[in-house]
Amino acid sequence: MQNKDHWEKVYSTKAPDSVSWFQQRADMSMRLVKASGLGRGAAIIDVGGGASTLVDDLLDDGYTNVTVLDLSAAALAESRHRLGARSDRVTWVEADITRAIFAPHSIDLWHDRAVFHFLTTQADREAYVRQVLRALKPGGHVIMATFGSKGPTQCSGLPVMRYAPDELHAEFGEAFTMLAHEEHVHHTPAGAEQQFIYCMCRKHTT
Repeated sequence: MQNKDHWEKVYSTKAPDSVSWFQQRADMSMRLVKASGLGRGAAIIDVGGGASTLVDDLLDDGYTNVTVLDLSAAALAESRHRLGARSDRVTWVEADITRAIFAPHSIDLWHDRAVFHFLTTQADREAYVRQVLRALKPGGHVIMATFGSKGPTQCSGLPVMRYAPDELHAEFGEAFTMLAHEEHVHHTPAGAEQQFIYCMCRKHTT
């Protein structure tokens, strides 16, 4: 289970563009979303996307069925404020991803940049994967970005996991086929470099 108090404090006391994971534009994620080949009406969820600008990019590109889930109410409020009237076109969910309630087979594309690597216990990771298996439609896509094997060992004062692409795929198991993976060097607002890996997988249809 994630630490809600920790993340509420982070997003209540720091500017969104000052945290280490901030991106002005979610270019890598958007490229992979488009590579999935899904239509603009596809059901997309951004897990941990509270203050992320990916939702802005998705709306700008014409996607019409976007959900943003985050543990932090303060993070979600930041994005809703930034989007203004456009926030009414998004479904906002405040929840712990390992305990959230999803309708079965209701999501076409599951996106997560920098949540999964905070799940340091096997129980939490297994709970997360069960959520993906339940919510994702057969043939649906998962875009997962975590710290790579040379990435930081801590983030926001918390321990994190690091992954090579095959290790990340193994966490999700044989129900998913790896379609692509890429390394990305993220430059933090403070000027540091962090190694991320992005993996795109597809859930089997049977």
